[in-house]
Amino acid sequence: MDRFVAVRERFVVVPAVHVLLVRGERVLLARRHNTGYEDGKWSVPAGHLDGDESVRAAAVREAEEEVGIQLSTERVRFGHVMHRRKPDEERVDFFVVSEQWGGEAHIAEPNKCSELMWANPQALPSDTIPYVRRGIELTFRREPYSEFGW
Repeated sequence: MDRFVAVRERFVVVPAVHVLLVRGERVLLARRHNTGYEDGKWSVPAGHLDGDESVRAAAVREAEEEVGIQLSTERVRFGHVMHRRKPDEERVDFFVVSEQWGGEAHIAEPNKCSELMWANPQALPSDTIPYVRRGIELTFRREPYSEFGW
């Protein structure tokens, strides 16, 4: 009898963080540009976790890389988590919120973003990426979890 049993490769879920920067009654949106994914549509500063970093640390990094602001992990709070299915993979999207940061938001990656806008979360532009729209709406409704694409 073989003492070694073949171990099935583990299923992989891709984690991402979406940063909702809230100023008054508005949330910061960024129009995607030249990325190869949903270009021309509105989203929020976001990106994949790099590994060996917390969700909050990833939010701090992404906010600085994309819109040039300085967040602290202590000022980033949980908003919503979404388990999302795409045709070829599954993702877990963490929507986090911050209402305080250092610096003024600006396009820090002009090769990936063409425009910023402070938008009413209750009246987002029609060309907001659908799952991002849903994540923003549910965050503002204080609903902690959803599934998208099932």
